[in-house]
Amino acid sequence: MGNIVAIVGRPNVGKSTLFNRLTKSRRAIVNEQAGTTRDRQYGKSEWNGQEFSIIDTGGWVENSDDIFEEAINRHVKIALEESDVILFVVDVLNGITNEDEDVAKILRKSKKPVILVANKVDTFDLQYQTADFYKLGLGDPFILSSINGLGSGELLDELVKHFKPASTDETDESLPRFAVVGRPNVGKSSLINAFMDEDRTIVTAIAGTTRDSIYTRFNKFGHDFYLVDTAGIRKKSKVSEDLEYYSVVRSIRAIENSDVCILMIDATRGIESQDLNIFSLIQKNKKGLVVVVNKWDLIENKEVNDTKRLEKHIRERLAPFTDFPIIFTSVPNKQRILRVLDSAVKVFENKQRKIATAKLNEVLLPIIENYPPPALKGKYIKIKYITQLPNTYIPSFVFFANLPQYIKDPYKRFLENKIREKWDFKGTPINVFLRQK
Repeated sequence: MGNIVAIVGRPNVGKSTLFNRLTKSRRAIVNEQAGTTRDRQYGKSEWNGQEFSIIDTGGWVENSDDIFEEAINRHVKIALEESDVILFVVDVLNGITNEDEDVAKILRKSKKPVILVANKVDTFDLQYQTADFYKLGLGDPFILSSINGLGSGELLDELVKHFKPASTDETDESLPRFAVVGRPNVGKSSLINAFMDEDRTIVTAIAGTTRDSIYTRFNKFGHDFYLVDTAGIRKKSKVSEDLEYYSVVRSIRAIENSDVCILMIDATRGIESQDLNIFSLIQKNKKGLVVVVNKWDLIENKEVNDTKRLEKHIRERLAPFTDFPIIFTSVPNKQRILRVLDSAVKVFENKQRKIATAKLNEVLLPIIENYPPPALKGKYIKIKYITQLPNTYIPSFVFFANLPQYIKDPYKRFLENKIREKWDFKGTPINVFLRQK
């Protein structure tokens, strides 16, 4: 499973620019709150075959009156507890500040690997100014210009040296692994407890990986499955001031270690920014999805079509991926708990669905012939053959064409939609690849 890297430091040292360079992106997963003190960026990256998650704690002291006690202390301690490696970013143009020293003091007491990054070394002459940062007591500063990329390769080489190796576990790979995720106070604990009540049959509990994840095996409601639990996912955060940030980091661990994510949404509050954050993490990790709208019993004066209207709203907010089950529950009343589990098992089965090559071509080629890709620059595009790739984590289909480079994303979505219309892939992401024939 991937490691988690936290980028910490005071404002305006280039944390977000470094995040964008490492994730090859230019924006946060959710940008509705961009510019606020609670804006966070979560992304995935890869270096030399090793995947890892990155958290940018950007903007966390901009509106704080007490920089150290209320912001730096809180967020750095969360990063220390939750991450595997910490990138501490400082600004070579401004040298060491009081805030830098405050952060360094906390980091020196940490048992986590800390890499000191001297950023904004945009010219050769500035390299000599990095020597001052040895005073922070965190070892050699890595010279970096996150603007032009100078030193990023060396930094990544050092970063992956500190990663924990992927560990093996004794879980049965044929059984599904479910993670219950969602923002705080949405009912995750209640749903987990419903799965784990006094009538449960616990087959075995396995400490699965170095990610502090526990796989607990159950035989419940006629299903055999693992429930992925992470240390503290059900306990109240020690850092109550920033429970949202804390819970998203926990969600990263649970999502990475699962096959299907049960995303819980509060019916009384609807879709909020953190729901979109967690949904994006599920998508980036290519996990199956079941959406559970909890606390449905608290909605007063419900009308006949209320569920349809809310379901439509949820799919619109989570578009373009809309092919997933949505279940309305009241967990304390044990309402539709079995349906949640049935749906999660079904999504797991859909992730493993294989379609014979002959059947794919028999069903899809006539559709493609009637609705071919749009011609481009007078060139006609013809798809000649379709097959499903073997041994892939999610269903992956290859369409062989004479001019695959001219097929645009809207037509790729058309192909995916036709696959979903003809076969049941509800809840699972699909890859569509185009190749030269």
